[in-house]
Amino acid sequence: MTALTDLDRRLLSALREDGRAPVASLARQLGVARATVNSRLERLIATGTIVGFTVRVRDEMDPFAIHAVALIAVEGRTTDRVISHLRGFPEIRALHSTNGGWDLVAELRTESLVEFDQLLGRIRGVEGIVNSETSLLLSSVLR
Repeated sequence: MTALTDLDRRLLSALREDGRAPVASLARQLGVARATVNSRLERLIATGTIVGFTVRVRDEMDPFAIHAVALIAVEGRTTDRVISHLRGFPEIRALHSTNGGWDLVAELRTESLVEFDQLLGRIRGVEGIVNSETSLLLSSVLR
């Protein structure tokens, strides 16, 4: 994989702000030619640096209104099995391995607190999970 240049980083930052920004606007913002933006975008996509584009929904309009982060401790060498099991939970939007006191961090989304409570029970029931701590995300102050 090719190392990112300062221009690549600035382009990615601009796209995080507005993934639908026209190439001409991006070029003006970055102080480069449109052809440069086009070629950088093509390269970032071809190398797998950019793996897709998505939409961000206004928090109050998101049907999955309950957002949380779960810290998960796993017993012994069961991490791979636990990860495989958790991949089947559609409410888990992302799952990360980590260091420190916790083994995994899961990003959770549900439509209601009832579903959230049920999800926590299902997570805690996965064989190999020995402890968890979950925090509801109340509002986003930076994305």
